[in-house]
Amino acid sequence: MPKDNKKNISPFAIDVLKLVTGTTIAQAIGILASPILTRLYGPEAFGLFAIFTSITSIIGVIACMRYELAIMLPERDEDAINILGLCILMVVVITVFTTVIIFFGGGLITNLLQASGLKTYLWLVPPFVFMSGIFLALNYWNSRTRQFGRLSVARITNSFGTTTVQLGAGLSGFTSGGSLIGAGLVGMLVSTGVLGLQIWRDDDVKFKKSVKWRGIIKVMKRYKKFPLIDSISALLNTISWQLPVILLSAFFSPVIVGFYALGMRVLQTPMSFIGGAIAQVFFQRGVKAYHQLNLSIIVADIFEILLKISVFPMLILLISGWDLFIVIFGYSWGEAGKYAQLLSIWAIFWFISSPLSTILSITEKLKTGFFLTVLNISTRFISLLVGGVLGDVFLAIALFSFSGLFVYGFACFVFLKYAGLEIKNSFCIMGNVFFDSTLFLIPLIIIKILIGNSVIITISALIITIIYSVFIFKTDSKFRNLIHELQKIFKNPLVKSF
Repeated sequence: MPKDNKKNISPFAIDVLKLVTGTTIAQAIGILASPILTRLYGPEAFGLFAIFTSITSIIGVIACMRYELAIMLPERDEDAINILGLCILMVVVITVFTTVIIFFGGGLITNLLQASGLKTYLWLVPPFVFMSGIFLALNYWNSRTRQFGRLSVARITNSFGTTTVQLGAGLSGFTSGGSLIGAGLVGMLVSTGVLGLQIWRDDDVKFKKSVKWRGIIKVMKRYKKFPLIDSISALLNTISWQLPVILLSAFFSPVIVGFYALGMRVLQTPMSFIGGAIAQVFFQRGVKAYHQLNLSIIVADIFEILLKISVFPMLILLISGWDLFIVIFGYSWGEAGKYAQLLSIWAIFWFISSPLSTILSITEKLKTGFFLTVLNISTRFISLLVGGVLGDVFLAIALFSFSGLFVYGFACFVFLKYAGLEIKNSFCIMGNVFFDSTLFLIPLIIIKILIGNSVIITISALIITIIYSVFIFKTDSKFRNLIHELQKIFKNPLVKSF
């Protein structure tokens, strides 16, 4: 490839491509398997798996005591390596603590959640926390060193390992929630092992030379705000995310949790595909941009891109969620589609704000993050509690969605303000995107009203999505430039080797 063309390739685009490629393959494996899995496993099995995941997620988010975020910040690699060593030490401590909790309080946990079927599998929580904590620390080290190819490989192996075991167990007749849980542990074990071996192979000399107790103590003190402030914020944030699973299980049943879990999985797909990759790369680039005083430029572009990616598919889901779910996953999962419809509008602002939330870490506005987290968990708890006490699951989810719309919408504009963007310009961008999306959805609304056939609605939604994508490509120069950049990247020998 000519030298001039190499220079025209954006490093940001290369990094995004690597992560998006790995994430896309990983998610595609799960998505393609989902229609089969929903016909092998019932809502109760998915519900038990969701409850287990909620427990491990709550503990796992503080497995490193949030020191993993600090890996990105030091100018010297030596300090970053000692932070990584500190993270591993924290993971060991948290895993031991988790084991003690399960030993003495396992029965109480399953009773409170009305999930007696989970009791047998609670002993898998400590090893899952350990592996996820190690993976988290290694994940941020690779982000710092821009080894995004490693992360892509790890994500693919995780998804492949998990999905393969789930399908194998289901086809063999083992269709309990335990099969889904065991498969998740296998996937995490394989991906962490692959990532760890890659890092040890390439960076072992650097680690052996730099990791020292004195260095670990030094960085522990230097970045003490992360465990003292951000760990609490992250814990509360994760609890707020898992509140629906926990409270829906406590007030209703694992079956209801299963419906909710599938609905959320569909909503999370675009976030996992693109939003998560952009968030990770943006964090790495954002730190540099912040020091160079041009953070607002990067944030403005990302904000507009995230809007155009999220608004249209979420509105599609709002209109035809039930129809899409019964066609894709089977008629018995129609209720999950109704849940997804209720959650879709909130999901737009969640999709946008989640990548932008790294601005708080970049600018070290950790107290703001804590305030937003407390606001989020408070409104969610009240919403779900009201619905649960009244015995109305749809009311619970609807109130949960409206509270999320308020909190995440507010948070989004707080992030933009810290990045230096004018709020009025942000509203103009949002208005234009919503207007364009609504125009394209008029035919789907007409088909929904006049015909009402789920298969026809699903096919129509697919066709309209393709037309909208073409429209965006033809009319939006930023998207065209991005596509052209990616084409150049694919022709780059460095990318081909990846």
